[in-house]
Amino acid sequence: MINRSIHHVCIQTEKYEESIKFYKEILGFELVSETPNFHGREFNTWLKLCDFMIELQTAKKGDKLNNWSSLNEGIVHMCFLIEDVNEEYRRIKELGYNNFKTKNGKVIYDVEGGSLFKVKAPEGTEIEMRDSNI
Repeated sequence: MINRSIHHVCIQTEKYEESIKFYKEILGFELVSETPNFHGREFNTWLKLCDFMIELQTAKKGDKLNNWSSLNEGIVHMCFLIEDVNEEYRRIKELGYNNFKTKNGKVIYDVEGGSLFKVKAPEGTEIEMRDSNI
C-alpha cells in the first residue's frame, strides 16, 4: 500500500487580509510564502501549522467567487483535534473573534463521546474544533 498524508487544502477568498489575519492570529498558522500576481490572482499564499498547510488564494482577476454554503458538494468543513474544547473556545473569544456556528442554540455541544464547536473563517470556511477522535 502507498503511504499518503494530507499536504494542504486550498481556500479561495475575496477577504484576503481578513483571512490571513484569522489563520495567523486566531488559529496560529505561520506565513510560509506570499506570492503577489500569481497566475492572474492578486495573491497565492502558503500558511503552515505543524505538518498541515493551507494554500490561500484570491480569485483570478475579473472572477467573482460564490459565497460558501454547506449545500455545496465537496469539503464542508475541516477539523482540528484539540485537547480542551472549552479552553480553545475561550482563547479565540479572548482574541476578539466571535463568528461561531451554533447548533440548537449552543456554540459548544457534545457529539460521539466528545465536545466540539465550529468557528467560521472570514471567507466562510467552517473549522471544527473537537476533543475526541471518535
